[in-house]
Amino acid sequence: MKDELVFGVNPVREALRGARGVHELYVQSTATDHRLEKILELAREKGIKVIRREREDLTRMCGSSHHQGMALKVAPFPYADLDDIITSASQGGSSGFVLVLDGIQDPHNLGALIRSAACAGANGVIIPKDRACGITPAAEKASAGAVETIPVAQVTNVVQALEALKKSRYWVYGITGEAESSLYSVAFSGNVALVIGSEGEGIRPLVRKQCDVLVSIPQYGGVGSLNASVAGGIALFEVARKLRG
Repeated sequence: MKDELVFGVNPVREALRGARGVHELYVQSTATDHRLEKILELAREKGIKVIRREREDLTRMCGSSHHQGMALKVAPFPYADLDDIITSASQGGSSGFVLVLDGIQDPHNLGALIRSAACAGANGVIIPKDRACGITPAAEKASAGAVETIPVAQVTNVVQALEALKKSRYWVYGITGEAESSLYSVAFSGNVALVIGSEGEGIRPLVRKQCDVLVSIPQYGGVGSLNASVAGGIALFEVARKLRG
């Protein structure tokens, strides 16, 4: 598998702190970001070669102008194993809490959801291999480096993943706009798997059948639906409030 480029201050910093193999750090020749010195210090501690580049070169390499003057060549993203996420959650001494994403296709939504899951104290994130976005440089940038701090498992079959979670005594809650039960009326407890569907179609029918409870987020005006990453963030922190609060 080919090496990848992560870019932006937070993703680069977290990748340097993490366990992923790191090869080279590219820094804009005229970079003045006050956080750069800390990045360079981390690179020196790890013996990472630093290469100066013009801004235009970095933009071309990253395929984006939002690199904040730095990019890091790293080994491919190391996906976690679903069984490891389940096991580590059960050993943590508190309720297991995982986020399951059913077909998120926008890397910015994926990154934002992973960031929210990490901040909400989830034990891991589960995503499908097919018809969904994987951990790309854009997703890493949108996660602000959170992909380095929370396990992400990529599974062949979301339905089977939910079955495995249920065998490990997880209750599966799906977020869907048409559900009668409100997110805020549910007394979340025990092990919780929270399912968020794709941006357009929501949770697929077969995945929906695996949900023990379907809940909606009350809306009080405006447009008819929430962005997937916004809905996921609201739901994640409501579950976290009741599980961890």
